[in-house]
Amino acid sequence: MAQDVLCEVSNCVYNRGGETCTADKIFVVSHKGNKARDSEETDCKTFEPNM
Repeated sequence: MAQDVLCEVSNCVYNRGGETCTADKIFVVSHKGNKARDSEETDCKTFEPNM
């Protein structure tokens, strides 16, 4: 399991400065059902905008 999860989306509520994600869990989905060929075919559903 990953020790560090990095994220460069600065307006995410789980980004506490820099590139560190502080979410307890990360949920990544594929645009192609349950198979993806590269990162362009995926999205992080954990994202929540920081308002």
